[in-house]
Amino acid sequence: MVTLAVVLACKINTDVNQPVAIEIRLPDSGRVELTDTFRPTARALNGIGDSVQAAFVWASLDTAILAVLDSATGVSLSKTLGTARLQARTGNLISNPQSVTVLPYIDSIRVSGAARDTVFVTTAADSLSDSLVVQAYGGGGAIPANRRVVFTPTTFPASAPAVTLLPNDTVFTNPSSGVAAVQVRLRSGTVPDSVVVTVIMLHLDSTAVSGSPLTFVVEFRP
Repeated sequence: MVTLAVVLACKINTDVNQPVAIEIRLPDSGRVELTDTFRPTARALNGIGDSVQAAFVWASLDTAILAVLDSATGVSLSKTLGTARLQARTGNLISNPQSVTVLPYIDSIRVSGAARDTVFVTTAADSLSDSLVVQAYGGGGAIPANRRVVFTPTTFPASAPAVTLLPNDTVFTNPSSGVAAVQVRLRSGTVPDSVVVTVIMLHLDSTAVSGSPLTFVVEFRP
């Protein structure tokens, strides 16, 4: 996801062809993992909203958290957890500071508890598995809070009805523990032999977290 900000100039320029605003785009909603690099983009807009050529100079207002490695491109290095302010300038036009949040680096994700569960079906519509739990670990013991984890179920045989994941197929790690969990609910119809649930967690740069993907197996028995 990209965060977009348009920053207007402090004074009106009567020449509509001159830059009057800076449009800034921040990758991943202005978030970056600790020790990763971060690259914003910007473009200058003239008085009628068209792009105009401009060279930018980038600066961090909180260098202890985010250090600009290349002032011409804005490539920056996250140094410690927290929120830093990033600013772009072209000529006398200066953007408002844009917030960049440095999150813990996710070291790995692991299954927490049993990776297999057996559900004895009495009433198919009410059949619910135990919680399928994963634990995300952050660098330096930090807790990866509110990070996205995707669970994908596959039924066997394939002709069996699809199942429902509760609360959803995409959940977020607990803010205080870094745990994420779902349950498998069996829909009415033919009872499948088993359901394989694949779990994927990605870094903000879309690379897989160590340990991902994980697999759970839920078996159904009469």
